[in-house]
Amino acid sequence: MKSRGLLRSRLFVDHYTSDAEIFEAPSGQLAVYTAAAEDDAANEDAVGLFPCTEETTVLAVADGVGGQRAGEQAAHIALMQLRAALNRIRRESAEPRAAILDGFEQANRAVLEMGIGAATTLAVVEVCGKQIRPYHVGDSPILVVGQRGQVKLQSVAHSPVGYAVESGLVDEDDALNHEERHVVSNLIGDQEMRIEMGSTMTLARYDTLLIASDGLWDNLYLSEIVENVRKGPMEQVVRGLVGTCRSRMHGDGEGQPSKLDDVSFVVYRPARGRRSVKS
Repeated sequence: MKSRGLLRSRLFVDHYTSDAEIFEAPSGQLAVYTAAAEDDAANEDAVGLFPCTEETTVLAVADGVGGQRAGEQAAHIALMQLRAALNRIRRESAEPRAAILDGFEQANRAVLEMGIGAATTLAVVEVCGKQIRPYHVGDSPILVVGQRGQVKLQSVAHSPVGYAVESGLVDEDDALNHEERHVVSNLIGDQEMRIEMGSTMTLARYDTLLIASDGLWDNLYLSEIVENVRKGPMEQVVRGLVGTCRSRMHGDGEGQPSKLDDVSFVVYRPARGRRSVKS
């Protein structure tokens, strides 16, 4: 586990790692992990960490669609366009929300201009102190979990199966094995792309935010992810997620979910200052 100290703008593209990297963000701590499904394969996921002001950081995960290099390029382009739009926050004192929405639009135009049918998901969270706001296109999930395991936020996947789960027509077990699980109905690189923006929410002292590609969710049940992230030091959280996910990918655990895929995630926790004690 590598500790990188204070966070600077980082873009993890075509990035391979056997371990996570931990950073101190302006208002908390975060860990990043991204790796290809196999050592000799391209990684079609990409991760961006973008400090914008002394208080605001934008976190992003993109999962390129395909199995060809086009997916890898689409994820890279999407995060490059998002980063360019976010530069307006410092340069022009732009509002983060406006810059992020512009980033999505610019990413969509740039991927469409590739002209080869490339596409990618894009999940973004604006973090300002203990305030967060989620944005997403596609099925890369955003999750907020409390220390006792309460799911306080879970984004809805933009897919037929995701909508069926949300409406209660399909349960988690059936969703993991559904033949249309990986059909995504809303993507960067689609003329009809739409951005889903959530409300601002305040993280409690012991909440954990997770943004991930579907390689994680295809190999762990929601309850397992929640149990992994809800408590314990950051190093323990990451090792638990990566260890279980990699084990499942290689068929360990009969009857458990298993899919070989690229895996990327960002785990964020707000700073946990001491509570004031009244005399």
